[in-house]
Amino acid sequence: MLTVNAFAATSADEPLVKTTIERRDLGPNDVLIDIAYAGICHSDIHTVRGEWGPIAYPQVVGHEIVGHVTEVGSAVTKHRVGDRVGVGCMVNSCGECVQCVAGKEQYCLKGNIQTYGGVDPADGTITQGGYSEAVVVNEDFVLRVAENLDIEKVAPLLCAGITTYSPLHRFHAGPGTQVAVVGMGGLGHMAVKIAVAMGADVTVLSQTTSKQDDSLRFGAKAHYATKDADTFRKLAGSFDLIINTVSAKINVGDYLGLLQAEGAMVNVGAPSEPLEVPAFALIAGGRTWAGSMIGGIAETQEMLDFCAEHGILPEIELISAEQINEAYERVLASDVRYRFVIDAKTFA
Repeated sequence: MLTVNAFAATSADEPLVKTTIERRDLGPNDVLIDIAYAGICHSDIHTVRGEWGPIAYPQVVGHEIVGHVTEVGSAVTKHRVGDRVGVGCMVNSCGECVQCVAGKEQYCLKGNIQTYGGVDPADGTITQGGYSEAVVVNEDFVLRVAENLDIEKVAPLLCAGITTYSPLHRFHAGPGTQVAVVGMGGLGHMAVKIAVAMGADVTVLSQTTSKQDDSLRFGAKAHYATKDADTFRKLAGSFDLIINTVSAKINVGDYLGLLQAEGAMVNVGAPSEPLEVPAFALIAGGRTWAGSMIGGIAETQEMLDFCAEHGILPEIELISAEQINEAYERVLASDVRYRFVIDAKTFA
């Protein structure tokens, strides 16, 4: 067993604190990763505060992980010591169901094993995430990170990147397509960058125009304020695809009205409240309302390679471990442009 420094939640309402955790001994198919950087995702906050259901404390979260391989198991063939690698939201799955066989491990019929808060099939312990110095992961869930990507900025690609890349890829965003991105936060700004690189014409729909300059800098053609009711009249029937990245309740019917006939709106944000869908907003235009959750391992690797090819990286603010609790409050206040990344050296 390897003892490593980490930052953990000890309850739903207390600040995260410095601690140590045990990492399992390497099995034949495992990889030991020295973590360099770990991203902060809003999902981390939902989890440690018990907003998505009860969890076992203490809990180390973090599912945006990048670092270097320091040791490999005897049967490992995909990675070598010294490799730059990443780990996202999953660290295992059954590998046998129809979804896993199809390369869609995120939809494993038996439930994929989450990077934190899951039950590790190797030893039955609760999985602990990336707010730590090192992690042991099955080689099949470890991803290659190209050398031309700035390693300080890579981590959020493992969640925000794949969460937005997958629906854009699935619904064929590309030259000639009109794509709207709802929300200009950690997910939204990645959706803009990726859709632009795919060749789509991109419009940002945000509550206000405060981030308009950023939207245009990232390649969007236009930015509209959704607080302005006239926006929905002006843009009615304009888009082939809408990616909704916000985790707040919205009027789904208003947004469906922005789609062309047979267009699709995809939710990647996960609001805690149910969303109401007026049936005629779907039926009248033959429209689709869909959901999407991260991506499979092969698609995540595809996303990383795409980002390396096109020079796509998130906008980040680098912080130390001691700033995690402050960063959580700033995430909740929408006071970050656009993703926090923790320097793992500061866990020591």
